[in-house]
Amino acid sequence: MSAPSVVSPAGADEVASGGLDERTARLASLASEHFGFIWRSLRRLGVPPSSVDDAAQQVFEVAARRLADIEPRREKAFLFKTALLVATEARRLSAQTRARAAESDIEALHDAGPTPEESALRGEKRLLLDRVLRALELELRTVFVLYEIEELEVREIAELVGIPRGTAASRLRRAREAFHAEVNRLRARLEFPGGPRE
Repeated sequence: MSAPSVVSPAGADEVASGGLDERTARLASLASEHFGFIWRSLRRLGVPPSSVDDAAQQVFEVAARRLADIEPRREKAFLFKTALLVATEARRLSAQTRARAAESDIEALHDAGPTPEESALRGEKRLLLDRVLRALELELRTVFVLYEIEELEVREIAELVGIPRGTAASRLRRAREAFHAEVNRLRARLEFPGGPRE
């Protein structure tokens, strides 16, 4: 599932002609430049698919309220930190639903329907990725998603999350180990749903 496209804000002509004030223009620029990144981040940080649009809107509502507090050239970091808080709250609110959905996901992986092979494989990988990411601690999931999925450099991740570069690198190493361990655990569970035979 990819991020929905963002309707481009009013053009530079409107800003120049006074059609948009400076505050509105800055908000429009934030949305245009960062909405896709924030939407994808929220999704991979555990916000359920049905709630991602609302969560993204919530992030930009916070940005609108605190626009004066956002330092120039630090917009992306502010939005991402806000997204982390929103994702944490969304995860807390949907914990029970997610637990029930996780069981359904495993069953869906194990009992794939008669869809074309390529489509089934893609769906299986997406479900597996979501399941594995949900199992990672939030601080590990954050750096893993930013590095492996968003393809940011460790330096950029450290700046976005507000941690030293060495800490970001250490978390990435731990996240990769945890990711692979969880993948192996899930594969074993899918291969032997009732556990391996004695």
